[in-house]
This record gives sequence, structure tokens and C-alpha cells, in this order.
Amino acid sequence: MTRSRAQKTIQRRNKTEDEFEDRIDLLRNRASFLTGKDRALMQMYLENATTFSQMARLAGVNEANIARRIHKLVRRLLDGQYITCLRNRDKLSPLQIKIARDYFVRGLSMHKIADTNKITYYTVRQTMRYIQRLTTPQ
Repeated sequence: MTRSRAQKTIQRRNKTEDEFEDRIDLLRNRASFLTGKDRALMQMYLENATTFSQMARLAGVNEANIARRIHKLVRRLLDGQYITCLRNRDKLSPLQIKIARDYFVRGLSMHKIADTNKITYYTVRQTMRYIQRLTTPQ
């Protein structure tokens, strides 16, 4: 009985390792959606296996700030709402896709998106409502 329990534990561990590797591959693929500092941080984290303390030293900021930023980026990249938008790109204009990227991947507020794109907050809000309806399963 202990042998089968040990085998189950090994199988569970292998399954967990496979899931972890799949998530890392997914993050590597989706990191291309990022720009600038965020892309550099994710590249250092995923490709170079740089620690938070090393990244903090290079950036000249606190280690907690780097850790928080990385965790936010990972959560946004794994979320998949932007991927759903890309799958429905035939129903979205280039501006709407840009708004979705700024909101879901870059984590910008609707006000900031409006300012950077020189559009009204109302336009951004309406676009986000449309995207939410589009991405919500029926």
C-alpha cells in the first residue's frame, strides 16, 4: 500500500511540474505583449532567472516593488482576457484592440488610456463595456 501511495505522490509531482512548465511557456509567449520596462523585467525573470533582489539593485528600487510588479504582470498575462480579444479581433477595431491591450496587459486606468490615445473617457468606458460583453461567456 505504501508503494502505490508513493507512486501516486510521484505522479502528482510530475503533473505539477508539467503544469508549471506549461505556465512558464505561456508567460514567455505572452510576454511579447508587454513593452519597455515591463518586458525587460519579465525577460529577466523568465529567461535569466534573475532574483528580485538582483533586479531591484539594477533598477535602483526596493525589492518589494519589483516583486509586486512581477506578480501583477504574471497575473495579467495569465488572465487571458486580452487573448480572447485577439480571438475576436474581427469584431474589434484597431483602436479597440489597443484599448484592450492597455487595459488588460499594461494595466492602465481608463483615464490614462483616454489621455494617451487622445480620446474621451466615455469612449474608453464604452469600448471596455463592449469588450466585457464580448469576452463574457454566454
